[in-house]
Amino acid sequence: MDTTIITEQDRKFMREAIRLASESVRHGGGPFGAVVVKDGQIVAGSSNRVTIDLDPTAHAEVNTIREACRRLGTFDLSGCTIYTSCEPCPMCLGAIYWAHIDRIYYGNTRKDARDIDFADDFIYEELDRPMAERTVPIIPLLRDEALESFRLWSEKEDKTEY
Repeated sequence: MDTTIITEQDRKFMREAIRLASESVRHGGGPFGAVVVKDGQIVAGSSNRVTIDLDPTAHAEVNTIREACRRLGTFDLSGCTIYTSCEPCPMCLGAIYWAHIDRIYYGNTRKDARDIDFADDFIYEELDRPMAERTVPIIPLLRDEALESFRLWSEKEDKTEY
């Protein structure tokens, strides 16, 4: 059972994510906003810019993570929390995990997003299907050649692991 206590500060940060989402809609972007917080301070905040930037990866969470990493000078956001106006899509959830963010707070659910024609559920459903049954074909090719870069990585002594 989750015993997370929601504080006024949590509400304040979520309200900022929601404000960014609403502002985004007014300026031609999608209805999503996010902030990354560290030590009780907002490090970065952004909104969905998919249609503005013509970039399908320009989701609020991804934009915010990128900005937080630039500002903090690191690719590891351990010790940070993300507040996002909507439950993260699979891409954003992956980015949050890759960034090592400690906690996620969200406003709207993915069902709420589906109700306004954002089909994140489609991707969740695709991930549950065997590869051979997915909508977009996933075809292995030249694995033996591709393994060379993995061999180089595993032998590299001065690599920065992440």
